[in-house]
Amino acid sequence: MTGSTEAYERYRAPEFRRLLAAARRSLERNGGEVKGSIGLANPTSAERTAVIGITGTYRSADVRRITIPLGALEESVRNVTGMSLRDVLERIGPELRFRADERTVLDQARQRILAEGEDSPLHAKHAWYRQWLAGLASDGTITALINKKDTHLFSQALRVLEHLYNRPTDAPPIMLPALADATTGDTKALNPGRGSLPTLVLRALAMARGVPLGSGAETRRELWDAFDVIVDDVASRVLVLNLPATGQGLGHWLTDAARYGTPFHVTLHQLITLPITVNLPTVYVCENPAVLRRAAGELGVSSPPLICAEGRPSTAFHRLARLIVEAGGTLHYHGDFDWPGIDMTNQLRTRYQAKPWRMGAADYLSGVRADSDHVRLSGKRQDTCWEPALAEAMERENRAVYEEAVTDTLLTDWSYESRGGSSQPFPI
Repeated sequence: MTGSTEAYERYRAPEFRRLLAAARRSLERNGGEVKGSIGLANPTSAERTAVIGITGTYRSADVRRITIPLGALEESVRNVTGMSLRDVLERIGPELRFRADERTVLDQARQRILAEGEDSPLHAKHAWYRQWLAGLASDGTITALINKKDTHLFSQALRVLEHLYNRPTDAPPIMLPALADATTGDTKALNPGRGSLPTLVLRALAMARGVPLGSGAETRRELWDAFDVIVDDVASRVLVLNLPATGQGLGHWLTDAARYGTPFHVTLHQLITLPITVNLPTVYVCENPAVLRRAAGELGVSSPPLICAEGRPSTAFHRLARLIVEAGGTLHYHGDFDWPGIDMTNQLRTRYQAKPWRMGAADYLSGVRADSDHVRLSGKRQDTCWEPALAEAMERENRAVYEEAVTDTLLTDWSYESRGGSSQPFPI
């Protein structure tokens, strides 16, 4: 570039601003080639004068649009500055971006990422994974990673997902920092607020579970929990009542709590560091802590063994449930009569062969009749394979019956059992 500073600085003036912006668009669109014409709609007096000076052709004051060959502007700029039009535009800034070239580079980068994703063993095995990959391609996520030079996060997300799905089914839960270190080399890489990586992974896990990805910390922790990833082994806990166990420390505490009929919170940390054995033929499971609280208050030591999911089962809940089932115990589950409650019932049936208890169509309709003020059902309809008539009744009535509303019935059954009645004095 041979022009003086004074020569090209004149093109920063307001009368050249729109003209040079149009020239920039043309050069970027055509790969830097000077061809065609550019135009100005409703030019100001100063802009009209500038164009007259460039072309040497008079334009009347009432002209509504001025068109000028880009070659004429190139020639004028060279005569004034000794520089090309492109040089002047890049001196003024920013550098030209040739869209066609950028699209080619972007397309090549996208193809590399998609190829990497398709090479994963998960691609052939899981429909949710293919859905996740297609979603990243279609909603701009992959493009954003390329533009931010963050494509390594995609590779790390693949390693995290493959690590989780390659773990043995009987593997103990893994702490989130340990998972991050094993897959990225950074113990904090999967922490909330650490950029796109946690969201990429959780988005895939949500698809694998068939649930929406929520934004709250509790929702995301529950999603990690569902894959046996521990965000906080002290915060993950399960509420129990009358659950005696053997084992040093925790086993003694649980047995003492059962002796007094008092509820007891067990943390995942305790379950991991103080192993216990639970030898009980039947353990009841409820969804809502208010039910367990009433059982403790009204039945006390007479209440049968009870554990509470407290809304959505935590990793601590799953670890305790697995201990009970592996020792030969059977879980009897009762939850809310809404679609999320039915979904949880199905999950516990699949995972632990839990038996739905007081979860039949007659139980639901009895709850509907007992209280006309019910919330309408929301969410995706769920099948009730153990009793198809239940899903049909729920769809027909379109009302939710929450567990707290039928606690009297549950307590009556538990009281009957405590007096020596059958553990199933009713059909399930």
